[in-house]
Amino acid sequence: MSLDQLLNPNTPPRRYVITGGPSSGKEAVFGLLHNREVPSTESEPAREIYRKHRDRLGRHLQVADRQEYSRDVLAAFVAEFCDHKSGLRFYNRGIPDGYGWDAFFGLRPYPELEEATRIYRYDAVFVLDALDDFDSEDDLVWAKEREIRRVHELIIQGYYDAGYKPIFVPADEPGRRIDFILAQLPVLLV
Repeated sequence: MSLDQLLNPNTPPRRYVITGGPSSGKEAVFGLLHNREVPSTESEPAREIYRKHRDRLGRHLQVADRQEYSRDVLAAFVAEFCDHKSGLRFYNRGIPDGYGWDAFFGLRPYPELEEATRIYRYDAVFVLDALDDFDSEDDLVWAKEREIRRVHELIIQGYYDAGYKPIFVPADEPGRRIDFILAQLPVLLV
């Protein structure tokens, strides 16, 4: 199947995750995917849910708040997966990201996450290598550089543990990263 066929909205669903730790450049990649009209997640569901929890609590999430947050994110990821019925789609993070984030906060995998990981499978996972710089205007990411690396590693490990073989996307400008990702799609279908 060619890339043009994959972009045809009348083909069977193909689901691809683009993930990585903080400072990996997902926002720029997804912005450019939208500009190119490639079907993809509109915003990062986990980030939107984080904002709602933070606003409700009046503070950043603490470890004791993370389990409820994790379940809300899982529900959003499952809904997004199920809502996609045909054609290609890129997801801004995927269900197994929960393993990495939960591990970072010292939480163990819970049955709903493990079940969802078995049931809802993606066609491939692309991991964006971390960029050298990081800037967060909305103060959603609070991690120090070593924590950023640790979250990134735990996310990757979560995908390996879930049975995926991630494809690593080198740090580069967003257009080249997208070109690299799109070039992999026909190869994945062979």
